[in-house]
Amino acid sequence: MASGRVRVGIVGASGYTGGELLRLLATHPKVEVTVATSREYAGQPITNVHFHLKGFLGNLKFSQLSIDQLSERCDLVFTSTPSGVAKDFAPELLEVGVRVIDLSPDFRLKDPSQYERWYEFAHPSPDLLERAVYGLPELHREELRGARLVACPGCNATAALLSLIPAVEQKLIDLDHVVVDVKVGSSEAGMRPTLGTHHPERANVMRPYEATGHRHVAEVEQELSALSGKTVRVALVPHAVGAVRGALATSHVWLVDRSTDELAVWRAFARRYGHEPFVRIVRGGRYPDPKYVIGSNFADVGMAVEQRIGRAALFAAIDNLMKGAAGQAVQCMNLVFGFDEREGLYAPPLRPA
Repeated sequence: MASGRVRVGIVGASGYTGGELLRLLATHPKVEVTVATSREYAGQPITNVHFHLKGFLGNLKFSQLSIDQLSERCDLVFTSTPSGVAKDFAPELLEVGVRVIDLSPDFRLKDPSQYERWYEFAHPSPDLLERAVYGLPELHREELRGARLVACPGCNATAALLSLIPAVEQKLIDLDHVVVDVKVGSSEAGMRPTLGTHHPERANVMRPYEATGHRHVAEVEQELSALSGKTVRVALVPHAVGAVRGALATSHVWLVDRSTDELAVWRAFARRYGHEPFVRIVRGGRYPDPKYVIGSNFADVGMAVEQRIGRAALFAAIDNLMKGAAGQAVQCMNLVFGFDEREGLYAPPLRPA
């Protein structure tokens, strides 16, 4: 580390998530961004793509991906790349002592066979899958301290898990019937437009996709199974909505004891999240809404119980680019290096948004 500051590189720094990492790290008091890679924009100033960062990152320019450069100039590297990319170069960085926080799916799943099922490739480093720490601090805080390889969750998985963890831990719900509906904004699809994601096709839309099985469900099932000690299967259907940022998970669950009321569910949430720095419990006739977490690393959680049929709806609202991606990655970095978990992140959400 130079002058006590962590030297950080970002692979895939020109996209929305890369831009959020740059925004957060530009003012982090214990970090220096030394490398930002982009195949498309190599050699160009960061502000040619992320104009909102003008004046914050000095003369930093995008560069081509170079393992030698990252090894020499970085203590930690964030990888913000499509699935199947980080798995090919992260092992080289780890081998020379550079820590890696991967925001792609490449190290999230412990079972290598799950990559063939959900991502259509055979994972080349099953040993690293076992060593990687799943980067949800609310579940793995102690494991994250000092970790060498962190696998950050997907945004849909983050929202789903935060909505479900307290009820699963307290054995309040039937784990054989869990249905998660996630509404998510267009920035989830990345910066490069496609027929289904560019503005004329996405604006004003409410569209389900991957309704027979979204790949993030593998993470949700993995974490809930480990938490509960039994195999859990989850139905998860994401919906594209016209918002730019934000994700809202509504988990429909059935109560083991139909006499369980909303106060009992709230107590489970309060017990689990009462001391979490980035989880806020919403009650009093209101429900979580992504509009009120935009630009922040907060997750708002809540619940509604319909005792008539023994059903509960459990909610979690996040900014998909923050708690669902870059913000959570920085939260993990803070834990890895023993910083205050809130360093560089503890700011209120934007309003209006």
